[in-house]
Amino acid sequence: MTNSINELEKDAKAIFVIGSNTTENHPVIGMKIKKNVLENGAKLVVADPRRTDLADLADVYMQHRPGTDVALLNGMMNVIISEGLADQDFIAANTEGYEAMAEVVAKYTPEYVETITGVPAADIRRAARLYAEAGAAVICYAMGLTQHSTGTDNVKSVCNLAMLTGNIGRPGTGVDPLRGQNNVQGACDMGGLPNVLTAYQQVANDAARAKFEEAWNVSLPAKPGLTLTETINKAHHGEMKALVIIGENPMMSDPDLHHVEEALEKLDFLVVQDIFMSETAKYADVVLPGACFAEKDGTFSNTERRVQRVRKAVDPPGQARVDWQIICDLATRMGYPMSYSSAEDIFEEMRKLTPSYAGMTYARLEGKGLQWPCPAEDHPGTPFLHKDGKFSRGKGAFSAIEFIEPRELPDGEYPLILTTGRSLFHYHTGTMTRRCVALDEHVPAAEVEINPALAGQLGIEDGEMVRLSTRRGSLEVKAKVTDILAEDVVFMTFHFAETAVNWLTNADSLDPVAKIPEYKVCAARLDKI
Repeated sequence: MTNSINELEKDAKAIFVIGSNTTENHPVIGMKIKKNVLENGAKLVVADPRRTDLADLADVYMQHRPGTDVALLNGMMNVIISEGLADQDFIAANTEGYEAMAEVVAKYTPEYVETITGVPAADIRRAARLYAEAGAAVICYAMGLTQHSTGTDNVKSVCNLAMLTGNIGRPGTGVDPLRGQNNVQGACDMGGLPNVLTAYQQVANDAARAKFEEAWNVSLPAKPGLTLTETINKAHHGEMKALVIIGENPMMSDPDLHHVEEALEKLDFLVVQDIFMSETAKYADVVLPGACFAEKDGTFSNTERRVQRVRKAVDPPGQARVDWQIICDLATRMGYPMSYSSAEDIFEEMRKLTPSYAGMTYARLEGKGLQWPCPAEDHPGTPFLHKDGKFSRGKGAFSAIEFIEPRELPDGEYPLILTTGRSLFHYHTGTMTRRCVALDEHVPAAEVEINPALAGQLGIEDGEMVRLSTRRGSLEVKAKVTDILAEDVVFMTFHFAETAVNWLTNADSLDPVAKIPEYKVCAARLDKI
């Protein structure tokens, strides 16, 4: 997030939520948005193929066709430019590439965008005006925006919209990606991406790499590694022989689980390190039991870039061990002696190599933690980024982005769009929450959400079992008839191993830059059994 969570409750005068079922997936943040709307009169715009909880409070709700986010955002920008609502002073002083972007956006009139997205032109105009005229407007998005073959384009379009209106670098403004799991931000900050070291220092940058080589006394490769989806593909092709999976469950979370299963079975050796015997761990040659959050010390970095202390409350059960100790022992046995005395010892090394964490110490993190960048020990942390329009690259770069259709569209055989997401009652692949009796009693099984008109056409009644099919296979699942979806869209969550929707999703449709699978759009068919 460029800004802070509490700004959503008090500073933002308008909030644009796109591709995020915020009250279910980020309930604390969703509560703060609701409070601002209900108590302070903040304007709310929601864009989502499902009419989620926040849509009922929205001043404008836009139910766009899945995968048409770029067209919708271009349509809003067309209105802002044509009606003279753009912040020309901010654009001139702090950005570049505006002319090329404006030239592309010019043809995306609200009427044209309506033919692509299904959103009435009048609603596009109202949404654009509310956002542009608010004075302090923020955009919140989540995986409904990123999990597309055009996910990178979607995010760049959101950034275009923020810069076009000068809604960046001030309280109550900004671009706020809501992270999908606990400490995802921290994992990325610490180099949990194949092309960067900590603090997004590029692997291919000789100076950055030399700093780590000196600290670790090793020679590091200059070529970026593989993403998870690329790794699975390499294993499937027989080019990856061994794999260590830590705290990840790709046999539930990856697309086209037939493909993942075949890939894991082709490996010579698979190690899984986790706190439970997950669906993926069942394929492992060796399972290493790790410790959960309450059984170890360390830090988490949350979605607003806030680094917080985590303290051990109980001992790990049985043979379970703290993750960093397992990793150190593995590295040592593989020929690289790795030894630390504590989690704090690791943090101290980390902050010496990580400019944005350099001013943090365990002592300074007491209480509320600190938000990066925090470059020195007398620095208070940074509640919002890009103050006064200052961007890390110098000037903010507009991107000229054309709308591209999703890779797999409905046809005569598969006439529907299947999109996926999460439930309030379960977390990611259900490894933890499906073991919680109370949560599992509330939502014990997967359902496929179906529009009443579609259900009527197919003779399907609420609660009966139906067959959902894509080009990857079929599932039998309970039908939930609801009017929160368009007639040609069906929806499932992915928490349930018994009816795992990712047997059906598409592994061949990836964003070319981020390599994220297109979980949110694939062609499907529904049959009455």
